[in-house]
Amino acid sequence: MKILITGANGYIGSHVVTSLIDKGIDVVACDVATNHIDSRAEIVQYDILGNCNKDNAWAFFGQPDVCLHLAWRDGFIHNSSNHIKDLSAHYSFLTNLIDNGLKHIAIMGTMHEVGYHEGKIDETTACNPLSLYGIAKNTLRQSMLIYCATKKCNLQWLRGFYIYGDDLKNHSIFTKLVEASQRGEKTFPFTTGKNKYDFMVVDDLVKQIVAVITQNQINGIINCCTGTPISLAEAVESFIIKNKLDIKLVYGAFPDRPYDSPCIYGDNSKIQEILNNQSY
Repeated sequence: MKILITGANGYIGSHVVTSLIDKGIDVVACDVATNHIDSRAEIVQYDILGNCNKDNAWAFFGQPDVCLHLAWRDGFIHNSSNHIKDLSAHYSFLTNLIDNGLKHIAIMGTMHEVGYHEGKIDETTACNPLSLYGIAKNTLRQSMLIYCATKKCNLQWLRGFYIYGDDLKNHSIFTKLVEASQRGEKTFPFTTGKNKYDFMVVDDLVKQIVAVITQNQINGIINCCTGTPISLAEAVESFIIKNKLDIKLVYGAFPDRPYDSPCIYGDNSKIQEILNNQSY
């Protein structure tokens, strides 16, 4: 099996590349920068946004069996205009692969496609995104569901939730905690921390992604999550203890945002079925 990974140099992609290679899978790793990619991969420095209409992208990347599309610009800046500006390039690149022979594609989505929602999210949950990031991902998902059905291409939409771990490479609250501690700060301004979310360590997310893309029996929207909501306060306090950070949270320094759900988490039944059936 040969798997093409776009965004292979990124926060999630670099871990996925290594995990797949460790399992004996051939990996073509594509990104505009390549400094964090496992050297055992076939590394292709390539800008998919600038070359989205290449004559035959599938042949260019060696006719991979699967494409895992992780590439995305400004993923941590939820109202960047680049989400909308780049949307047609993502669509053109992915449909180029399919038109030229690709039969299995997996794309990283986000719970931000859903927008404000209280409770469990499954594949039938209505979407009303409230950020440009969520709007762009939701539009790409809707478009690719239609296109892949027409072209008889297996589509797996990997809906991610709240991810942490390897924290100096992302821009989450956990990153900011580590950075504040490294600066010698002893307190950290915080909200009430009462909101509950579905948190997952990046290593566990990678295991789920690898399990999904190395099979093609279960497709469609697949929540990559734990299925268990915990409070932001509990997650952050546990992180501080685990990483032995000499810093304390100042609760109530920031107000809770009115557009954040009091409790939101994923239905993990599909991913658990895949994990239980995996052969690796």
